[in-house]
Amino acid sequence: MQMTFYKYQATGNDFIMVDNRQEFFSKNDTKTISHLCHRRFGVGADGLILLETDNSTDFRMVYFNADGKQGSMCGNGGRCIVAFARFLDLIGGECTFQAVDGIHQARISKDQVALQMQDVTRIQSNPRYLFLDTGSPHHVQFWEDWDALDVEKEGRRIRYGLYGEKGSNINFVNPLDSNRFQMRTYERGVEAETYSCGTGATAVALAMHELGRLSHPKVVLDTLGGTLKVRFKKVENGFSDIWLEGPAERVFKGVLK
Repeated sequence: MQMTFYKYQATGNDFIMVDNRQEFFSKNDTKTISHLCHRRFGVGADGLILLETDNSTDFRMVYFNADGKQGSMCGNGGRCIVAFARFLDLIGGECTFQAVDGIHQARISKDQVALQMQDVTRIQSNPRYLFLDTGSPHHVQFWEDWDALDVEKEGRRIRYGLYGEKGSNINFVNPLDSNRFQMRTYERGVEAETYSCGTGATAVALAMHELGRLSHPKVVLDTLGGTLKVRFKKVENGFSDIWLEGPAERVFKGVLK
């Protein structure tokens, strides 16, 4: 059967989007999903996302990494599915949706999508890095020689060497001022550097607060694919009211035979 799909991108983090409200798409076909995400033999994407019906919210998000396996929460993917739902006339300017880590709220205005992330209650501090979970696990560390940084090499080394097969996303950070940072991310599941990472940007913002590097809880993150903004509230047991904001747009529509 033919399948209509859409390609969306959020600061260069790109996804194949499928309206699966009729549940025709097989979630167990890892080989087909990874083939579709392949940049030489398929459509090419960092992941594939299904939009499905949910009884308690506006829709459900089911996310697959580029390796074809269901993944943990994807922040930029979450912002893209909100833009997709708006395109399908399922929502107006605000919505709630179910994801693997729980219910999320979101707001959309033109090409800008703001997504509320889950509260974060624990940050693990180590001498050279911080580790926290923002819906997906993230390692955050500064990197001094920014121009010489080999994200593929260093990210893979830390991802497997420190975290084993289960792994973690690896974020490298370079401060620009008290509330603006450059970041680059090696993503597990893609097993390569991506142009942007939404849960990674959220992790970097909270980690910088934990290190006392922020002048206020609104952070600008410069990624390879564009700029993301994160704002949050520091509360007694961690961080709450966390919002990730940036552009999300439709790139093209296609049909698979």
